[in-house]
Amino acid sequence: MSRQHAARRDAAVALPMRVLLVVAALLVFLAGLQLTVFTTRTDEWFSWTIDVPMTAVFLGAAYWSSAVLELAGARSSDWGRARLTVWTVLVFTTLTFVVTMVHLDKFHLGAEQPTSARLVTWGWLAIYAGVPVAMAVALVLQARVGSEVGDGLRRPLPAVLRWLLLGLGVVLLASGIALLLDPVWAAQAWSWPLTPLTGRAVGAWLVGLGWAAVHARLIDDAERVRPLGLTGVAFVVLEGIALARYGDVLDRSSWQAAAYVVGLAWIAVVSVWILRLRSPRSVT
Repeated sequence: MSRQHAARRDAAVALPMRVLLVVAALLVFLAGLQLTVFTTRTDEWFSWTIDVPMTAVFLGAAYWSSAVLELAGARSSDWGRARLTVWTVLVFTTLTFVVTMVHLDKFHLGAEQPTSARLVTWGWLAIYAGVPVAMAVALVLQARVGSEVGDGLRRPLPAVLRWLLLGLGVVLLASGIALLLDPVWAAQAWSWPLTPLTGRAVGAWLVGLGWAAVHARLIDDAERVRPLGLTGVAFVVLEGIALARYGDVLDRSSWQAAAYVVGLAWIAVVSVWILRLRSPRSVT
């Protein structure tokens, strides 16, 4: 009986994976700090110059909310809960590295740039070149420890929540892919002006969030998708603060602004619903 029960349990999260997620959380926190505190000084304190403050605080909020996701993954008791975090981070960092290479001429690498900006830029390049490789290695080590996901205590999500997650994932993925492939065209549907570089940077975030939403739908377990709920709540709160700071750049009467607010509300509903679910682990 005990042997059968053990076979149903999820594999443990490997120590290298936990360490990598904690380090990644620290790095994205620092990136968010640069964009949130030095919003109008990205020419000195960020990897490239962002002329529209709303873009800077949007990205800063995304970085800070991703720190929540990575810490939740690092603290997960088992692989079944951590895997959503790991694959989302791998997708996002890989896309951001590609975006960086495409727009490398826009980054603060020249001798004429402030020393602070050049240091940040070299750190950026090291992180986005290194993290996907480190994550791939950590996945190999995780497979050696074990990557089994049991279903003994699984509680499926409510049907409506599953559809909301799927719909949200499709919308975010479609929007992100459009920005990645043709940022000039896709930016016409965005709520404030984007350059090709910032459009693709935003697109990478949208694809990452969309991937997480679809992955959560496929996982379909109240306990294992909680990291997404925590991240979504943090994202909505932080983006709300960003709107309060620099939201005057939005044309409040436009459909683009309305679509942006609806998108945030959609994320909020899904995230709060996830957090309100009680998994079998919490039921006595």
